[in-house]
Amino acid sequence: MPDIIQLLPESIANQIAAGEVIQRPSSVVKELLENSVDAGSTFIQLVIKDAGKTLIQVIDNGSGMSETDARMSLERHATSKITKAEDLFAIKTMGFRGEAMASIASIAQMQIITKTADRDTATLIEVAASKIKKQEYCQAPNGTSISVKNLFYNIPARRKFLKSDSVELKHIIEEFKRVSLANPTIKFSLKHNSNEVYHLQDQNLRKRIVNIFGKKYNEDLVPIDTETDVINISGYIGKPSSAKKVKGDQYLFVNNRYIRSPYLNHAIKLAFSSLINKEHTPFFVLYLEIDPSKIDINVHPTKTEIKFDEERLIYQYLKVSVQHGLGKYNVTPSIDFEAENTLIGQRSPSTMIPTQYAPSKPSKAEKDAWSSLYQDIGQENHHPENVVRIQSEALESSLYNDTEQQVEKRAYQLHNTYVINQIKSGYLVIHQQHAHERILYEKLLKIMDNKEKVTQQLLFPITLDLKPEEVVLVEKLLPSIHQLGFNIEHFGDQSFIIHGVPALIQQENAHALIIELIRQASDDFDFNAGIKESVASSFAKQSCIKKNNQLTQEEMTRLIDDLFACEVPYVSPSGKKCFVDIDLQTLENMF
Repeated sequence: MPDIIQLLPESIANQIAAGEVIQRPSSVVKELLENSVDAGSTFIQLVIKDAGKTLIQVIDNGSGMSETDARMSLERHATSKITKAEDLFAIKTMGFRGEAMASIASIAQMQIITKTADRDTATLIEVAASKIKKQEYCQAPNGTSISVKNLFYNIPARRKFLKSDSVELKHIIEEFKRVSLANPTIKFSLKHNSNEVYHLQDQNLRKRIVNIFGKKYNEDLVPIDTETDVINISGYIGKPSSAKKVKGDQYLFVNNRYIRSPYLNHAIKLAFSSLINKEHTPFFVLYLEIDPSKIDINVHPTKTEIKFDEERLIYQYLKVSVQHGLGKYNVTPSIDFEAENTLIGQRSPSTMIPTQYAPSKPSKAEKDAWSSLYQDIGQENHHPENVVRIQSEALESSLYNDTEQQVEKRAYQLHNTYVINQIKSGYLVIHQQHAHERILYEKLLKIMDNKEKVTQQLLFPITLDLKPEEVVLVEKLLPSIHQLGFNIEHFGDQSFIIHGVPALIQQENAHALIIELIRQASDDFDFNAGIKESVASSFAKQSCIKKNNQLTQEEMTRLIDDLFACEVPYVSPSGKKCFVDIDLQTLENMF
């Protein structure tokens, strides 16, 4: 029997190793930025094109590399951190070149230009798929510039699974934030497609946080500073009023290295337990300093997970430190006993459904059309492709059967969430939130398609102060937002002014709606369905009647009429059922 076990070629081994560390463009950004930090840089520039798919370039003014180091950094198992096995448990730096460089070079086209202060010339190396294409001397300033082009160009299967530019850019910005928060005394710059997203000066931590997350955070920051024999804890937490339902603005660093730790995050949230709702998560940027020999950072290839020798003790120290900070600065929650915990808030029954949209009453011809569709239901027509159509047509015809025996269309509300309505064959159970979401979604699409927008001009314009990465996103969304009837303009830097809102949007909700749209777009918009549909879906989801809202008889009737005037009344834009119908026989069988 012939031998079947063989050594892999070096290029394939590098690609496999790259799969553990380089998962997307943001992985390259993380490795290159951390290398620049360890090089002693005081100014680091990150240049991105097409969300990193075309180009990722990191330029620093650090110590640079010698010609030999530049070549060695591209070899597997090359590192500046470790000389003996014990060094694995006492790592203090992020990694000065080496290690990930070979992985990156195996899946992209890379150019390195580097110069040390004691050399007159710089070294230029070009490599593609782990093969050196060029090495020569050139002129360049002190420091290093690394360009990574066409990521995964030689692994089409990996490149195919990259997300849209907006999603990949979000991940890149997140890595940029982590490194810049860990090093507030270093200047950072981020450009995407020639647009400068961030320009951060050498500053203290508080200013760095404000410049990254926005001016509104300045008044919400509470300092934390605790020193013990085991661990030192410093940084800032947000006041309870700044807590949000969505996760994302929680940053925990151990020895200036960003980590993920649900266990320690729980300790921080527990300290807030009496001040915020369970669904909310507090803002924090906290730094833990601990003896490197007491932790193991090599649990995961990306080094974002850490094992602690005394994890329970650190948990307690962290929780007590946050509690002490909240108590020391006399932070108490602001409670509004009248407000409901929803984005839109509690609406009065008379304003739950926009009055600008009158019920869609069917004409006599339409009613006859519905009835004609229903007249063949008694016949043997059970072909599979006709079942759903017949059932839905029968349901709609029963709602609008223009006969003397027409049932009374009185609706009832159950648990302030479901609308019960009698029909000829039985009754409907309508989910008021899902139904209204569908109604608004289709109305918004018609407004955008027909350009029949009606804008209410605001007496007092609303100012939006956004994060730099949100500015890029809003500018992409603006054409679709304008089509809805919003009058919004860029007001310099990170500010936008809302001068008018669509007629179907309550003015007091405009700010919250835009902020929620940005959050959703940042979190999960892939724009595969189209920006127009995504924007309409987001606004419908946030503006619709929520559960636990009481409706009047008139509002329930209008909801039913408008739902069955929709083109697709069966499911909401989110894909959830708007109603279920229960026939009399099913009800009888229950008894």
